[in-house]
Amino acid sequence: MPSVSVKCEFLGGLDHIFGGLRSAKCQVESEKDATIRELLKYITDNFLKDAKDYDVFIQDETVRPGILVLINDTDWELEEKEDYVLESGDVVTFTSTLHGG
Repeated sequence: MPSVSVKCEFLGGLDHIFGGLRSAKCQVESEKDATIRELLKYITDNFLKDAKDYDVFIQDETVRPGILVLINDTDWELEEKEDYVLESGDVVTFTSTLHGG
């Protein structure tokens, strides 16, 4: 099965739901071209430390509102969001914009 290697970064407090992990190499496998959709599944299956935190990161099978997603420093809204086809060497950054005051 083909795979692609990407770097993921978890910022803005998201590292807490991933056990303090601020960045990780992800080897995403897919029968077709791997997309952000498969990456999200990989992240939640492999790095999420507590199942109750799933809803902190994912809502309606996509990244929860309030989490900024950048693909190679470009807003994923400009890059087809979940359908973006990953390429080896991509850097995907997840940053929570929600915080207390």
